[in-house]
Amino acid sequence: MYRVFEALDELVAIVEEARGVPMTAGCVVPRGDVLELLDDVRDSIPGELDDAQDVLDHRDKLVGDARATADKTVTSANQEAQDTVENARDSADRILADAKAQADRMVAEAKAHAEQLVDDATDTAERTVEDGRREYEALTTRARTEADRMIESGQAAYDRSVADGVAEQARLVAQTEVVQAAHAESARVIDEAHAESDRMRSECDVYVDTKLAEFEEFLTGTIRSVGRGRQQLRTGSGVPDYGTDPADDFRRSRRS
Repeated sequence: MYRVFEALDELVAIVEEARGVPMTAGCVVPRGDVLELLDDVRDSIPGELDDAQDVLDHRDKLVGDARATADKTVTSANQEAQDTVENARDSADRILADAKAQADRMVAEAKAHAEQLVDDATDTAERTVEDGRREYEALTTRARTEADRMIESGQAAYDRSVADGVAEQARLVAQTEVVQAAHAESARVIDEAHAESDRMRSECDVYVDTKLAEFEEFLTGTIRSVGRGRQQLRTGSGVPDYGTDPADDFRRSRRS
C-alpha cells in the first residue's frame, strides 16, 4: 500500500515537471514512465479493494431488491388498505341501512300505538261524556219533576189556604161583632199561605241547585281525567292512566 502512495507522488512530480504545450493547458509527459508507475499502482492495490467493490456492487443490488420489495409491500399494503376501507364502507352502509330500517319500523310501531291510545282515550271520553249527558238529563228531569210537584203542592196548599181564608173571612163577615177580627185572621192566613209557598219554592230551588252542583263536579272530574290522559299521551309516559271512572264516583255519591 505504501508503494501506491509513492507511485502517486512520482506521477504528480512528473506532471508538475512536464513541459507545457504552448497556447494550451496541456503538457508533455514521458509515456513509458507514467505507464510504468500506473502498473505499479495497479499491482500494489490490495485485493480487498476488489472485494469491497464487489460488496458495493452487491449492496446496490440488495438496495435495489429491498426497494423493489418495499415498493411491492407498500403497493400490496395500499391495495389491502383500500380493500379494507371498501369493505368497511360497505359494512357501514349495511349497518346504517339496517339501523334506518329498524328506526323506521320502531317509529311506525310507536305511531300506531299512539294512534291506538288516542282512539281509546277518545272512545273513553265520548262514553264518559255520553254517560254524563244521560245522567244530567235524568237528573234535570227528576229535578224538574220534583220542582213541578213541589210547586203544585205549594200552589194547592196556597189555594186551600186562600179558600180557607176566604171562607173564614165570609164567615166572620157574617158576624157583625167579629168583622175586624175576621179581616185580621184572613190576612194572617193569606200571609201564611204566601210564606209556605215561598218556602216550598226556595226548597225546590235549593234542591235543583244541589243536583246541578253535583253534576258540575262530575263533569269537572271527567274533564280532568281526559286532560290527564292527553298529557300522558303527549309526554309518551306509557299507557294513559285515567284513574277512577268519575261516573262511578258520581253514582256512588248519588247512592250515598
